[in-house]
Amino acid sequence: MGNLGILRVIDPRTAWPDEARDFTPWLANNIQMLGEALGLDLVVDKREADVGDFSLDLLARDLSTGHTVVIENQLTATDHDHLGKLLTYAGGFDASVAVWITKEMRDEHRKALEWLNERTGVNTHFFGIVIELLQIDDSKPAPNFRVVVLPNNWEKITDPPQELTEREKRYRSYFQGLIDELRDVHQFTGAKVGQPQNWYSFSSGHPEFYYSTSFANNKRIRSEVYLDCGDTEENKENFDSLFAKRELVEQLFGEELVWERLDNRRASRIALYRSGSIDDESALSVIKAWMIEKLLRFKAVFGDGFESLISRESIERS
Repeated sequence: MGNLGILRVIDPRTAWPDEARDFTPWLANNIQMLGEALGLDLVVDKREADVGDFSLDLLARDLSTGHTVVIENQLTATDHDHLGKLLTYAGGFDASVAVWITKEMRDEHRKALEWLNERTGVNTHFFGIVIELLQIDDSKPAPNFRVVVLPNNWEKITDPPQELTEREKRYRSYFQGLIDELRDVHQFTGAKVGQPQNWYSFSSGHPEFYYSTSFANNKRIRSEVYLDCGDTEENKENFDSLFAKRELVEQLFGEELVWERLDNRRASRIALYRSGSIDDESALSVIKAWMIEKLLRFKAVFGDGFESLISRESIERS
């Protein structure tokens, strides 16, 4: 036992002296860590989003559902002012998920969030998170999101108010198995809940794009990199930069890709297709293996190399 270190919790302000200038930008760049703690696949849509005279720290989105997520940060103990702001932001953006991150969650505010979760319906969810810095002896401190309040019956988010159709049930069951394998075997996502829909999207860690896989039209399935930073012009510029290096990208990927600029839409995509249907139960295991393989390939090519690939400078294959 003498070789074991001593674990300490240190003040978050040793790493982030200022909440607005230090912590919020760090969180925006590391939103996947928060998503893993919540069991959501988050992407940041905007920092300092205005609601009247107030500014929300982070406006985010759960890629698996498209639900709006508001995030309020506070590197002190919770207070009534920030609770009021959280509710104002949730109402102003018609959010499905409200997240309060704080250094210390006072008991009265924890109870308030729990009361809100008890009184709201299946489409509204409140989380209370304590941000900690953990250190073993003299090691570098590591951030930890400790969930102290989460929605009652958290799985209720999987059930829409209406009764699911048989097809929706098949989609939910299929994608539950897909994300479980991606999370537990490949550490590809922190998402935990399958949805009754024909698609699922995953954060890439880059604000410019995310990964997605779906049952498309004409009995086809698709895996893709979906270019959508929220700005049409930037999306098309990124697509054009990648398309100019099409030969290199496909060489890195190992096969020919489908390049869809989608000029009549804000986003663009780089995809692969093959035949497949949710109704073909005997083929679902093969379909799942194909989707996972292609998602992992997209991550291998674009995950660490995206900035180099969209640059105008020529690069060499590593």
